[in-house]
Amino acid sequence: MNRILFLLSLVIVLTSCRTSKIKEIQVVKLAETTKSWNGDKLPNYPEGNPKITVLKITIPPKTKLHKHYHPVINSGILLKGALTVIDKDNNVLKLKAGDIIVELVNKVHYGINEGNKPAEIVVFYSGTEDLPITVIEKD
Repeated sequence: MNRILFLLSLVIVLTSCRTSKIKEIQVVKLAETTKSWNGDKLPNYPEGNPKITVLKITIPPKTKLHKHYHPVINSGILLKGALTVIDKDNNVLKLKAGDIIVELVNKVHYGINEGNKPAEIVVFYSGTEDLPITVIEKD
């Protein structure tokens, strides 16, 4: 009797799988690189206990960020607005909503929102417990 119930259940499950539409999962690779946006090779990951930090940063219109650097590898996606990033060698990256950035590591840079709307970016930092994710450059 148990065998018959099992076979009947199996037939019902298989029949329902064939008749229902299965939605396909889509995967889109947004970035894969060994270099930051200006072409610098990314460094090795630091030694120590790993720490992942994810920040959503909103930069008001007509705002220039402080010059800073990141001791850890990070990348982000600009969700809204536009953002210009400039490094110490005057390399310029212009981002619009949907663009990906693989940030500079240990190189001074800054961002500017030159637009009339806030720029909103989500940034993923891959560091260690003992390292800051951002260091403000002293003028």
